[in-house]
Amino acid sequence: MRGTRYIMSSATCKAKKYTNAHEWIELSTDGKTGTIGISKYAANALGDVVYVELPTTGQEVVAGDAIGAVESVKSASDIYAPIGGTVTEANSLLEEKPATINKGPEDEGWIAKLEVKDTAEVEKLMDVEAYRKFTEE
Repeated sequence: MRGTRYIMSSATCKAKKYTNAHEWIELSTDGKTGTIGISKYAANALGDVVYVELPTTGQEVVAGDAIGAVESVKSASDIYAPIGGTVTEANSLLEEKPATINKGPEDEGWIAKLEVKDTAEVEKLMDVEAYRKFTEE
């Protein structure tokens, strides 16, 4: 009789960090790549997303740069780079299915991936608990 085998895997990303403009970034474990998007809070505030303007691959950005936009039936909002780096990938699924942001803004609704210039910039951002308190104010 065979026993059950359990396979353990390490996390592939570090904890998410948030900006006061409601973007998030999650670094890969090696700290070289950051996945960015808008928070659940921002997605809920926007309502039904109907269009997403994505950043351009190869675009160099610094923290605070507008790198795209999200438009909903209620309003439009710029997307800002939480840290500096180079855009290596944009989530093309959002061009076809912008409502993916509403379904999973911090999962499959990610906006872009960056090659990170300075991981120290990430440490200046809010952790999940600080962001939760920020959104309750």
